[in-house]
Amino acid sequence: MKNLTLAVEIVRIALGAIRANKLRSLLTILGNIVAVASIMTLVSLIQGISDEVTNVIVTEMSADSFMIDRVGLVTSEDEMERRRGNPRITLDDQEAVRRFGGRIAAIMAEGRQDGEIRYRNEVLERVSIQGVTGEFHRFPTFTAERGRLMTPVEVSRNRNVVLLGWSTADRLFGQADPLNRTVTIQGVHFRVVGVSQEKGTLFGQSQDEFAVVPLGAFQRLFGSRRSLTLVARPTHPEEIDRAMDDATVALRIARHLRPREENNFGMFTAESILDIFRQATAGLAAVLVGIVGLALVVAGIVIMNIMLMAVTERTREIGLRKALGATRGAIMWQMLAESVILSLLGGLIGAAAGAAAALAIDRFAPVPAAVHPWSLLLAVSLTAVVGLFFGLYPAARAAALDPIDALGRSG
Repeated sequence: MKNLTLAVEIVRIALGAIRANKLRSLLTILGNIVAVASIMTLVSLIQGISDEVTNVIVTEMSADSFMIDRVGLVTSEDEMERRRGNPRITLDDQEAVRRFGGRIAAIMAEGRQDGEIRYRNEVLERVSIQGVTGEFHRFPTFTAERGRLMTPVEVSRNRNVVLLGWSTADRLFGQADPLNRTVTIQGVHFRVVGVSQEKGTLFGQSQDEFAVVPLGAFQRLFGSRRSLTLVARPTHPEEIDRAMDDATVALRIARHLRPREENNFGMFTAESILDIFRQATAGLAAVLVGIVGLALVVAGIVIMNIMLMAVTERTREIGLRKALGATRGAIMWQMLAESVILSLLGGLIGAAAGAAAALAIDRFAPVPAAVHPWSLLLAVSLTAVVGLFFGLYPAARAAALDPIDALGRSG
């Protein structure tokens, strides 16, 4: 109880000293405010971008599936050059994986190409046209908010039917019902059977500007010699690694690859894409926060200088308190409390300003931002550490003052 009373008294005196010099205190914490607001804004932007990209990747490619394409994930120009000559992914590859992939429950082939869609006088020039095989309905990324999905029979017989993205349907038809209407894709008539659920935007770009058609119809529109992408789901999510091994063996056998030859195809999961993205954003975040952290160090040096000046100005007060029995520890804690409170005030104001700026960016700009409680706690904790660290030297000087010399000098 005695220690609590002493702590409360130390805080009360520290707040009184800060109130007595309002302008100087404000100028002292200004550096903290700017640094913490910058850190909060940057962290919120990076976190918001990470959350949105993760959501889009998981939505477009479910976590329990993997993809096979011509080159896979490449991280350098040299790697891209080596894989540029890989053969196309074809329906024969899909059949090979289906036949020999014992742990694969479903495999779909798809192709993508931007194309033109028309309905009466409405023309959309760059819509993502996606051609799929009949297994597409076994993947959760395909949904129908209105109408229905294409049936496996319609897909296998390459009927001219189409599932429109939410934004595509909205721009073409407005308030009118799009179901069973006829649109033209690349000049060919297609009947609308459904409208997909809305997915939203990424960096201000709509994720709902697309149309899904049977793969055979897609190949009639854009040609059959373009490389496809295979999307596969294992029989159980926990067996995804074994299913990928099965698919690798099946493709190597089908393509007559020798044991020492590298794979001439790429294979990856949503987690693989996310790992690359996280590595990139982690490096960027470290650089940006490091740069802004320098401002926090400068702010701490300012606090230290102000506290040293405060020790000089209050030499008589410190000498009098020591003469009346105040211990070196009490004097040191008194000065440390002022330093930490000053720094914390700057941190709290800066965190609030940074969070407000991040939320404003998220609302009015196409860049996403997300304010997480842990980032607020981290920002405020950093300022407390800065105040404590840079307040140690002034506090030690104050505690080391001799009461007789202090009273004599001040007189």
